[in-house]
Amino acid sequence: MADTENINKEKWEHETLRELVFTSLKEQRKARNWGIFFRLLTFSYLFVLLFWGLGWLDTEVAGGTGKHTALVDLRGEIAPDGLNNAENINNGLKKAFEDRNTAGVILRINSPGGSPVQAGSINDEIRRLRIRYPDIPLYAVVEDICASGGYYVAVAADKIFVDKASVMGSIGVLMDGFGFTGTLEKLGVERRLLTAGENKGFLDPFSPSDPAQREHAKKILAEIHQQFIQVVQDGRGDRLKDNPEVFSGMVWTGAKSVELGLADALGNADYVAREVIQAERIVDFTVQQGIAERFARRIGRVATDFLSETRFTWFMR
Repeated sequence: MADTENINKEKWEHETLRELVFTSLKEQRKARNWGIFFRLLTFSYLFVLLFWGLGWLDTEVAGGTGKHTALVDLRGEIAPDGLNNAENINNGLKKAFEDRNTAGVILRINSPGGSPVQAGSINDEIRRLRIRYPDIPLYAVVEDICASGGYYVAVAADKIFVDKASVMGSIGVLMDGFGFTGTLEKLGVERRLLTAGENKGFLDPFSPSDPAQREHAKKILAEIHQQFIQVVQDGRGDRLKDNPEVFSGMVWTGAKSVELGLADALGNADYVAREVIQAERIVDFTVQQGIAERFARRIGRVATDFLSETRFTWFMR
């Protein structure tokens, strides 16, 4: 009888111990699962913040129900190796026009200018899209500045809206550089430049200025300036006032630019969407650049600057 009780007691103890072990393992597994869950939740939250900060998450989604105003931003210098290159701006505009719910397009500009080639390509694409989609208007809306190459882009729009304090104009072209010949002489440095072709060292900053080369550079600038003037005249037409200073490279306030016919009216993006296009909901079609693209472009820029033989640049700014 005593043996039976001892056996039962031992069996009960083993069963109880096993239950405790299984319960403990189960609780540990549950705690571990909850720990993994909260870590994943934290990482997800951080990724959402990262994507939002990089502009990869739009507050509005293209292709939703109902008519909307499509927005494309052009901010900063217009350059082939920057975010505001022609490829990015044109892709954003193309998607904006192609969306079936787009009632009108706003190109919001805040740019001092940049490459005449890139600006010209954007201007060409805007005119092409306006012809292909005649029922969808495109309006340029200027924030702080729309000068030189930025204005070269804006004149392709149906209308240009500005703030009264915006800076507008600068219809001109510049070519800049430096001369270091005197500095080299003071430092006792001899410049040894070997070329095949008498003008291969065109505007070399370490050689004395060549009058013939300076005149040739002025002709290039004058030719590009004339192209700029023609684009402005084609875009603005009879709205442009007959004032010789308009093409002098001068800048004006937004209010004065309306008087001169450089712009059409005062208004921001919200006003144009609500009152002009009459589709208050704004959907952003601006092309966003990812981390990998930024890194690749930065590496490419460094390599180009290192290997390039070009000694001068010209800008519409």
